Amino acid sequence: MQPSDIDKKVKGYRRLIPSMTALLEFEAVARLASFTLAAQELGVTQAAVSKQIRLLEDTLETKLFHRLHRAIKLTHEGYVLHLVVAESIHRMASVFDKIVEGIGEQEITIACTEAFSHLRILPRLIALRTLQPKLKLRLMTQQVSPGSYRDDVDLAVRFGDGKWEDGSSVFLFDEEVFPVCSPAWLAGNPAPSSITDFLDVALIDSDSTLEGWMTWNRWCRELGDMRPKLNYSFRCSSYNDAIQAAIQGHGIALGWSRLIAHRLNSGELIRITPYMVKPKDAYYLVIPSGRKLEPITQALVDWLRDDSYLNH
Repeated sequence: MQPSDIDKKVKGYRRLIPSMTALLEFEAVARLASFTLAAQELGVTQAAVSKQIRLLEDTLETKLFHRLHRAIKLTHEGYVLHLVVAESIHRMASVFDKIVEGIGEQEITIACTEAFSHLRILPRLIALRTLQPKLKLRLMTQQVSPGSYRDDVDLAVRFGDGKWEDGSSVFLFDEEVFPVCSPAWLAGNPAPSSITDFLDVALIDSDSTLEGWMTWNRWCRELGDMRPKLNYSFRCSSYNDAIQAAIQGHGIALGWSRLIAHRLNSGELIRITPYMVKPKDAYYLVIPSGRKLEPITQALVDWLRDDSYLNH
């Protein structure tokens, strides 16, 4: 693009948006649903806020708010504009924070479940620092699979079919689910040799916290036992806790092969039967809509996929 073209484009933006002040005040009014509260937050008069909103409405030649009795409500056009303005302001604020705090542009924020963070990402951090020494990683974890994104999330790990309307997906890996226990537990207990044997041993179970997550009950049904009556020695809401309980010898847990690979490699956990269920869903790295696909993304995919990067 030639300099003259850039000048024309900038002038076009200025013609359409004569004042950033109007957008900032519009965002405050829309978020707070009040001219008065927006004025108080911004430290200006209510009349000044009203003037900026009228200026913006005149520029766009459309109403942005329904003025109701003692209330205001966004019009359809106002709602659409607020989505864009709010996201842009949050993204700018995030960049300002990074600059002020001295954080480099190579910081990547990844959203994922706590189980994926603790069991798949953290054991690979040393390898990531070797592969990408300038990259700064920020993890945003939650109990369930990320279903929506904050404005400062660059990538997210999801378990599902890879078809989401709010982002584009890159396949990471599928899964296999099978029973595991510690060497200590196996030394004092006979290993189950059939599906029915699992009805009489001490089982460790965790809650199903995301679509497709497999509990013992579902695992048995997948293998043909439609009415299992299981003996739970320990139940918890967190898969991390279930795995830790298995390592400490409290019973048999379901091992998700890609999540516990380093525990199997280290010998802390042992796969005790050939029985296995392969879920139809898989893990994907998702780039939220509106985010740019950076070259670093493929390096992160390779890093997350490769078990040779595990730190023992």
